[in-house]
Amino acid sequence: MDSNTVVKEFNYTSKDFASDQDVRWCPGCGDYSILAQVQRSFPEIINKPKENVVWVSGIGCSSRFPYYMNTYGFHGIHGRAPAIASGVKIANPDLDVWVATGDGDLLSIGGNHFIHTCRKNVDIKIILFNNRIYGLTKGQYSPTSLKGQVTKTTPYGSVDYPFNPPKLALGAEATFIARSIDRHAKHLQEMIKRAGLHKGTAFLEVFQNCNIFNDGAFDLLTDKETKDDHVIELKHGEPLVFGKNKDKGIRLEGFNPVIVDLTNGHYSVNDLWIHDEFDPSPARASIIMSFDEIEGFPTPIGIFRQIFKETCDEAITRQISEVKKKKGEGDLKKVLYSGNTWEVK
Repeated sequence: MDSNTVVKEFNYTSKDFASDQDVRWCPGCGDYSILAQVQRSFPEIINKPKENVVWVSGIGCSSRFPYYMNTYGFHGIHGRAPAIASGVKIANPDLDVWVATGDGDLLSIGGNHFIHTCRKNVDIKIILFNNRIYGLTKGQYSPTSLKGQVTKTTPYGSVDYPFNPPKLALGAEATFIARSIDRHAKHLQEMIKRAGLHKGTAFLEVFQNCNIFNDGAFDLLTDKETKDDHVIELKHGEPLVFGKNKDKGIRLEGFNPVIVDLTNGHYSVNDLWIHDEFDPSPARASIIMSFDEIEGFPTPIGIFRQIFKETCDEAITRQISEVKKKKGEGDLKKVLYSGNTWEVK
């Protein structure tokens, strides 16, 4: 059976995943779209009682998310959502565990927890709301703020080089890495579904507009007049083509990506780079992720890479089972009172 096919037993609708809480984000915030697309996508990927779905968050605007989902939820502390979610999944392997987090929450104070969650391949789904700013605390620069960006804490422009979140996830060996945009509703729904059906650490970055503190950060990628020339959608098995008239493509010459014109007769789609999201080598995914850093190149969205290997929670469950077969169930009292003990009087 296709791994993307779900035999449905629970006929949910989007309303089944909407809580009774008033949604409290600034009017116009991109978070509303992410919430809507999650609620619209979940009926197609959740095939168990809602009590077996958990949302975990840290601190930030995005971290209100568990309140608005009619599932179980845990509002944690700053940056610790991946660690808490990992514990939930390992202790309760049958749960579907999701993380809602922002660029400051996940990549600043939470950076250490994020990379270790990825390398362990814990079977959780992480949605990064990336608005390139600290929103909840009123407009300080974040780890994804662009170099030169003026914020309340960088009044003369940031001198830092920003993180490239997909590259960070790739380096930490996440097994599913994708990107979408808050205003690309259908694409975002598809990425949520694909992340939800993946077995292992799934990382989905969503470019999300903060219309209060970083408005217009992604206008080139969302405005109907410019988006086709500045966004390239990655589709497995298809050539890298973009432009309003699909008249531009990307070739890979050695390790160098090159934009070519498809209208002058020198190149055709047959000469272009064919995207392989299941490529066992991380090299080509890394090059695609680098488009963000090359002047004139379009911003890639879609699934960068997806591989499959044993998850941390599967490995722990297997190991416990193997040890029990060899040594029996064990005796906690015996362990506590074995070895050196002291009697306190």
